Amino acid sequence: MAMSKGKVVVGMSGGVDSSVAAYLLKEKGYEVVGVTMRMWDPADLIPKRDAAGNPIPIPEVSADAKRVAEHLGIDFHVLDFRNEFRKKVMDYFVKEYLNGRTPNPCVACNRGIKWEALLKWADSVGADGIATGHYARIEKLSNGRYSLRRAASASKDQTYALYGLTQEQLARTQMPVGEFTKEEIRDMARMAEIPVAEKKDSQEICFIPDKDYAGFIEHVYGKKMDKGNFVSSRGEILGTHKGLLHYTIGQRKGLNLSMGHPVFVGELRPKENEVVIVENEELFKKTVYAERVNFMSVEDLDGEMRAVAKIRYNHKGSPCTLKKKSDGTVICRFDEAQRAITPGQSLVFYDGDYCMGGGIITGGE
Repeated sequence: MAMSKGKVVVGMSGGVDSSVAAYLLKEKGYEVVGVTMRMWDPADLIPKRDAAGNPIPIPEVSADAKRVAEHLGIDFHVLDFRNEFRKKVMDYFVKEYLNGRTPNPCVACNRGIKWEALLKWADSVGADGIATGHYARIEKLSNGRYSLRRAASASKDQTYALYGLTQEQLARTQMPVGEFTKEEIRDMARMAEIPVAEKKDSQEICFIPDKDYAGFIEHVYGKKMDKGNFVSSRGEILGTHKGLLHYTIGQRKGLNLSMGHPVFVGELRPKENEVVIVENEELFKKTVYAERVNFMSVEDLDGEMRAVAKIRYNHKGSPCTLKKKSDGTVICRFDEAQRAITPGQSLVFYDGDYCMGGGIITGGE
């Protein structure tokens, strides 16, 4: 029997990407251990409903992953991270929304739960590292630092949500699907007869399957925000909003304002319980501020540095100049103004294909 390359713990969601990641590593000669992390209770969720209004049962989160592990002939475990997930992700998500910001819970989950908790468990079973089904690549650069490199398939690249990973976490992680397109991954799954080869990708936040953020916060946390005023940037009262939780920067639909032309959400003011309504041109800003910055391909910013930065997951990225203030805040000045800069989202900056780092957006001007 060939000698094992080492022991690796693969985070398995039950989807095709993480399943193929486990398959590829086994094929390379690793001793693979599959793990599904239990993050939330079905009772915490507002169930999806069918056309008749009946709740659609939520499948057991580990069922598909277990089937795949059995098919691949690897050990499989379900780990309970519900307490950690509630504290570090769900509580954070709710707090940010109540403070008028629009958070990205996947960013908090990746570093604080998936990597931190999974590496800790991997150590307990004597594994060398972990692996995931993310579309990204990890490389050690000539300066000695580890960095994320954009996935070979640009349309599936997930580096934006992974910018918070530490150097230690990157050093002990593999992302085998990052070298392939989604079509190639599905073809491999079919060839290996993996049971979830045709399973659709999940698009929503895992603990809010119906995308009703306000409903979730009211249902699970008992927080209901009061109605307040829509106001213009000059302070004129334009109408009544149904609670800040229902709005985000740049939103046009669902405002129910008769202005005679399209208008947009420009700012949320939790202290005043106001939603500021603006014209489209008022949404464009050149300067973005970010805090809680994690550096990846560079140890720190050296004076002013050029980069390409993204202000949301599906933003294509735009050229900019970066500079760090003495308090650690990063100032990003785009060459061209960007639309709907949203506090709570992440600013992630790149040098070519390599992620330099990122932080949480606090505002812009």
